[in-house]
Amino acid sequence: MICFHLSVLWGCRNDKVEAVLEQDLIEETKTSSGYSYYKNGTLLSPAAPSPHGNFKLRFNAQAQSVLDSSGKIPTGASFPEGSIIVKEVFDANAISLYVVMKKQASHELAANSWLWFEFSPNGNVDYSISKKGSDCVGCHSGNPNRDLTRSFDLH
Repeated sequence: MICFHLSVLWGCRNDKVEAVLEQDLIEETKTSSGYSYYKNGTLLSPAAPSPHGNFKLRFNAQAQSVLDSSGKIPTGASFPEGSIIVKEVFDANAISLYVVMKKQASHELAANSWLWFEFSPNGNVDYSISKKGSDCVGCHSGNPNRDLTRSFDLH
């Protein structure tokens, strides 16, 4: 009986940790304060095979630190731990989705060193961290190797 209760608590603990992590990421990325925009915040159109709509791309200070003078990460380079990349997807003139990659290699929910996450402006989770980027990594693994980022090669 005690083992049963412990296993139930363990399962709840994982869900709770996941929800807290997702809420923290929402708070950390919903504002553009402290971030730098790619191409000065130009609204970019998606290029095939991107599943995302028109977007703006921004980086926190850790991610910004490895970008070259063109605002791109050089081929073969890696983003440092703690880097956050946020894609603000637009529908008409309003943000309809936030797509987030956070470099946290040792986290149990990371896939290829990144946490993958999407949420709506109202804070609803659209793509959970628990999926470990299963719908993302395939496309993001293409060449050239820019630490699983694709926007630089599509725009």
